[in-house]
Amino acid sequence: MYLDHFGLREAPFRITPHTEFFFAGANRGATLEALVYAITHDEGIVKVSGEVGSGKTMLCRMLLEKLPDNVETVYLANPSLSRDEILYAIAEELQTPLPETRSHLLLRTLQDRLLEIYAAGRQVVVMIDEAHAMPPETLEEIRLLSNLESNRHKLLHIVLFGQPELDDHLGETNMRQLKERITHNFALEPLRRSDIGSYLMFRIRAAGYHGPDLFTPGAIQLISKASEGLTRRINILADKALLSAFSENRHQIDNRQIKAAIRDAQFNPMRDGNARPMAWIAGAGAITLIAAVAYLAGSYTSASTPAPVNSVVAPTPAATDALAPATTASASTAATPSMPQTPPTPLPEKPPTLAERIAASEDWLKNTPDNHYFIQLLSTDGNNARDVEIFLENNTGWLDPQQIRVYRSRLSGRERLGVIYGDYPTREAAYPELARLAKANPSGNPYVRSVSKLR
Repeated sequence: MYLDHFGLREAPFRITPHTEFFFAGANRGATLEALVYAITHDEGIVKVSGEVGSGKTMLCRMLLEKLPDNVETVYLANPSLSRDEILYAIAEELQTPLPETRSHLLLRTLQDRLLEIYAAGRQVVVMIDEAHAMPPETLEEIRLLSNLESNRHKLLHIVLFGQPELDDHLGETNMRQLKERITHNFALEPLRRSDIGSYLMFRIRAAGYHGPDLFTPGAIQLISKASEGLTRRINILADKALLSAFSENRHQIDNRQIKAAIRDAQFNPMRDGNARPMAWIAGAGAITLIAAVAYLAGSYTSASTPAPVNSVVAPTPAATDALAPATTASASTAATPSMPQTPPTPLPEKPPTLAERIAASEDWLKNTPDNHYFIQLLSTDGNNARDVEIFLENNTGWLDPQQIRVYRSRLSGRERLGVIYGDYPTREAAYPELARLAKANPSGNPYVRSVSKLR
């Protein structure tokens, strides 16, 4: 709602990672370059840790784009994979046929595929998000994967992204061997007070803003305290402050808007020493409501303003005149009670069966180029058809049914079922919808994949 008010092309403070808004300050750019170097020149496991909302996923997305063309990347966003499932997941991404046998044979077959890739002059990097939530046995499988090598080089480079709990897990006695294989440790620290102003203006200028500094020093100070330097919190507060300023028809963000944003965000609200404590927590959620009212009021005012004399007035639709007699007649008979005639409720359209969805998806796959992209919503074992049906029953209400597809794949040698969404010509084109899906279903973990990965 506030984009036109501030002269913006797009929302500057979305919480879903968007690589065009990557802030290279506060050591983020240097960390990215160091990660690229560590992956392409070293052979140990790389670990990146940081608090919730510190920017780990954004850094991961940037890394996917920054690595050279001879590097094949595998992005694993599901931390609940078992030790066998992680092998199948990597194999599926690398289009490796794997036998449905014990894990040590699966590991051998995967090694053969990695040797083929290495012989072609290419590297493979596996990036594991939310690694702190992985079961211990899966982390142990990661250690075994790091042992795969040719005569001279490692065949697989592994990057672990996780919260500080990952460091706690690695400190346990049974994780000692994995910890010793980690040769590079990166920590994403919260932004300092001196960096937050630069971060805010970088984001808002990247979204198209061309005016003077938008946030007052006092506003930045309040954001720094309330956010504790976490970029996700900064984004939430800044977005709410812009909405508040729009509702007040103001073009600068000061303490007033930030205090309102802190009330609305409801995380660790700071207390203003000059105000009564209850004033801070009253009216939570009011920013969105006030801004919506202001937006609708502006639309109403615009619609109700008389047209200039020299403007062209469209003819009144005939349907309006046709309704007039009926309205008069109904008014004259309003005193006569009558039973309302309720039209019959149409039966809901029966959703397609799982088999029908799979068949339709196969047709779509035949006609879709390899360089297109989709959003992966679910991936599970081929025997878990009921899990897919339950997922569809619970989630189709907020999804476009025309964009939902279900595929069955045996590329890894093991039958897999997946639910995917959309069809996009580029990875970047999928990001806006990815942001919407992540917001609509915070417990899910959607991510973008290439159509070529299904062939």
